[in-house]
Amino acid sequence: MIKTSEKERIAIIGSGKVGTAVGCLLKRAGHDIVFVADLGLEEAQRAVAYTGGEPTTDLVRAARGASCILITTNDDAISAACETVAEGGGLGKGDKVVHTSGAGGLDLLRAARFRGALTACIHPLQTFADVESAIGKIPGSTFGITADEEIEPWAFRIVEDLGGRPFRVPDEDKALYHAAACMASNYLVTLMVLVEDIYGRMGLTREEAIRAFWPLVKGTIGNIESKGTIASLTGPIARGDGGTIRKHVRGFRTRFPALLKLYREMGLLTVDVAARQGALKEEILAEIRSILKGGKGR
Repeated sequence: MIKTSEKERIAIIGSGKVGTAVGCLLKRAGHDIVFVADLGLEEAQRAVAYTGGEPTTDLVRAARGASCILITTNDDAISAACETVAEGGGLGKGDKVVHTSGAGGLDLLRAARFRGALTACIHPLQTFADVESAIGKIPGSTFGITADEEIEPWAFRIVEDLGGRPFRVPDEDKALYHAAACMASNYLVTLMVLVEDIYGRMGLTREEAIRAFWPLVKGTIGNIESKGTIASLTGPIARGDGGTIRKHVRGFRTRFPALLKLYREMGLLTVDVAARQGALKEEILAEIRSILKGGKGR
């Protein structure tokens, strides 16, 4: 059984925002960042300013000096980086090899496992614009943990050392876990861009549009945080106001037909949320569904 209280000698492979921020926070927690490796020495040197340790472009050398190899490259490079380290003799039995991909499973580290290493994934459920914001946002964030059974307690402790909240994600659910995260973050950005586009048709600049709708977005997010998702649904569907939904559909058909399908599909899902609130009669919900599907009164 791995002792979860031990401090690690860590090599970071990949010196982007996540790797640099995680390295910085692990150093603060008392772990020893011995190497930061990247394909470019300049990139590794920039990260070392936060993490300490020695910058290098030699992935195998970095791994040999560590008990834990943290691979924080982009997702497509994880497997290749792991193979480079494993085939170069950078791993020993019982070493820990960890990646931070949201969608990738432990299969990305099969080369390490084949050589007797123990493998895990720790993925921060967070968005990072730069290193400084990543260092600030990681503490308090939730991490999805996928790990070999022998080191799952250790992986939980590492996340706790980062100030994060760990929860277990089965390997077979990694893709769905990450897809949901993309919906919560990336697709929210896309939705806001579409709102900007609609307001742009009325003459607002993007900056003016953001100023207009941002208090509404922030208020909604605040409601979700304090009341939960279902209770936070407001608006015409939650009120059972089919007449307003008809006006919306006509407005999209006339002015923004390319978004009518999206509006209808999102509306139908919102009817299901309204049904879960339990305040509307089924016939009212059925009428709104019919409007959104292009039926009576469309």
